[in-house]
Amino acid sequence: MDRAINFFTKVLPFEKISEVEVAGTEYEKLKGVFGIRYKKARLRLGNEEIELTDYLTSGGRAIPEDMRSNDLWFQHIAIVVSNMDSAYARLRKFNVQHVSTGPQTLPRSIPAAEGIKAFYFRDSDGHNLELIYFPPGKGNPKWQKTSDQQDKLFLGIDHTAIGVSMTEKSKVFYGDLLGVKYQGESFNKGTEQEHLNNVKGASLHISGNKAAEGMGVEFLEYLSPKGGRPYPADERADDLIHYETIFLTSELDALYKKLTAKKLAIISEGIVTIPSGNYGYKRGFYLRDPDGHVVAIFEK
Repeated sequence: MDRAINFFTKVLPFEKISEVEVAGTEYEKLKGVFGIRYKKARLRLGNEEIELTDYLTSGGRAIPEDMRSNDLWFQHIAIVVSNMDSAYARLRKFNVQHVSTGPQTLPRSIPAAEGIKAFYFRDSDGHNLELIYFPPGKGNPKWQKTSDQQDKLFLGIDHTAIGVSMTEKSKVFYGDLLGVKYQGESFNKGTEQEHLNNVKGASLHISGNKAAEGMGVEFLEYLSPKGGRPYPADERADDLIHYETIFLTSELDALYKKLTAKKLAIISEGIVTIPSGNYGYKRGFYLRDPDGHVVAIFEK
């Protein structure tokens, strides 16, 4: 945890806002893993938050060294910057591990993404992260410089991106069941996209989706190359490959009933009441989306 927090607060300018250590039956039922004790730290950048989890008991299998961006377990968060050259120079100062060969500017041949600059890299545990710059007229208008952003290089988190096998299937799960609304799509290919993802011949169908508040969820469906590996069937919460996307709701019981009726892969042993008063949530449960990505549904 100390190493991870150092990365996110020193290499990147996240602010640590809380940390809690928990153990017990309720957390085993929540995470679907017996005998766990873990630390959870919450960090903020702009108006968005992430959580880092360090499992103190056994587990924590490493991320496969041959992981590729077209594997279906791929997931990252996209951190918005006001100047790509300056942000990339900062990462180079700290010798971060590249995924992309360098920052890429998406070309005119991709109209929906023309002028967007992006760069993939990894954190201290090997998780994928992205820097993204939106030129005027692209992305959420909140990322265009305002008076309070003039001196800020890192602005916040635009979205989390996930590998999907079929866009329409993911739209049903996130849109029809969870209420995350479709925003638009782009078909990306070419040398810039190949070098961004570091996948030769990369051709993607990319779809943006967003709930009422917070960061978006972006689908990455590889049209080529095919053959990205599926989400590991034996993945657990204490494996380093584990990412989870957290949704908040005021209708937890109704949503649980709707999702269980669809016979989805529920990880938790029902809705779990969380005993710790400083955990950040009162009740919740975990499940998997159609491609195996872990989704948490909580109420505060």
